[in-house]
Amino acid sequence: MWSWLSDPNLQWVLMGSLLLGISAGAIGSFALLRGRSLLGDVLAHAALPGICLAFILTQNKGLLPLMIGAAVAGLIATKCIDFITEYSRIKEDTALGIVLTVFFGVGIVLLTAIQHSGAGNQAGLDAFLFGQAAAMIGRDVWVMSIVAAALLVFSALFFKEFKLVCFDRSFAGGVGFPVRVIDTVLMALIVMAVVVGLQAVGVILMAALLITPAVAARYWTDRLGLMVALAGIFGGASGVIGSLTSALGPRLPTGPLIVLAATVLFLLSMFAAPSRGLCAKWRRAARLREKVQRENFLRDIYERYELALPVQQVATEDLLAPGVPLTNSGPGSDERSHVRSKRVPRIARRLERQGLIRIHEHEEMSYCALTLDGLRAAWDIAHKHRLWEIFLMHEAELRSDHVDRDADDIEHFLTPDLVASLEQLLKVHQREPKLLPSVHPLKTGGMDSWTHTR
Repeated sequence: MWSWLSDPNLQWVLMGSLLLGISAGAIGSFALLRGRSLLGDVLAHAALPGICLAFILTQNKGLLPLMIGAAVAGLIATKCIDFITEYSRIKEDTALGIVLTVFFGVGIVLLTAIQHSGAGNQAGLDAFLFGQAAAMIGRDVWVMSIVAAALLVFSALFFKEFKLVCFDRSFAGGVGFPVRVIDTVLMALIVMAVVVGLQAVGVILMAALLITPAVAARYWTDRLGLMVALAGIFGGASGVIGSLTSALGPRLPTGPLIVLAATVLFLLSMFAAPSRGLCAKWRRAARLREKVQRENFLRDIYERYELALPVQQVATEDLLAPGVPLTNSGPGSDERSHVRSKRVPRIARRLERQGLIRIHEHEEMSYCALTLDGLRAAWDIAHKHRLWEIFLMHEAELRSDHVDRDADDIEHFLTPDLVASLEQLLKVHQREPKLLPSVHPLKTGGMDSWTHTR
């Protein structure tokens, strides 16, 4: 069943694609963090005239001379980008576009001239446009192995320097690092990574293999070392998966399938990464909405208690007796509610399971009453809300009718330390918070009654 895996040509392709993916993913991480994601695309397109000139000068289609020509053309392209951005008012993204189009245009002209020259061995150079991984032989893989190993060794040796330049170029220069030299070394490694992948995925798709594994790895970690390792793993896995998929069909192109495999890994990372993935963000947003709805619900009940009973006459049995309707009609269901009526029953049942309220039926109406834990939570959120209102009125000098909505947004995010700071600030400035909740479960005689009732 798996006898096709013993094909020597397939094994060379698998090995070459694996090495290419690992080296491209690792170097692509630095290019991504350096803010030069498009540089790989520019260098891949700029390599085409170098390949054509190398063939014209040597009349040899061996991988090594063509790689040397592509590397020289890539280095010239990087110098052109630096020259344009340094000695003119043109921004880097514009310089990248200029260099890409000019070099690629020259490459297409040279490639067309070679194909019409009548030379006996010019066929096959156009494979560098889209790649031809299936044409790799043992000698090509050995060359790719040497280049990939050199890329990984240089990445490890200059890891600290690359890290500084990628994250804070000014700081690196301030502490004495030769920033320009380090940047040049990094650009040279990117050129080598691009050149070594031209035969496998081609000029047009090489940028995707350089950047996509790095972007996928970025979703999984905040540590650069782990990101580089994951990018290499994702790149290698893309190479292997794309090569094996290509081997399943007679005319499936290897290079595009490698890029598609890298794209699939990127999509999985974008959705499934534990902290940065979209699913994790949706879960956090849902938990935040639930927290806001729960706290708004509790504060509504608390404020309705305050409106219904003067604080001086509050007793525990009276606090438990009045209810708040869970429907959209009846006492207490006015426009002041911070919770949409259709969500009220679901939120109430959740709060009841958490032990913060009790729900009871009376005359075909559902009512809820705060438990002791619910009273604490409700007082705490009302306290935060009114503290922020007082701060905005007295310190930001906003009108009282302009502070409620801002307090609704902020109250859910005030930490205990910030609450203590607000209380101290208002006290120092003699702004006693007279509007703060007056029924405090820990400062009134109601504590024993609440405990006894439970």
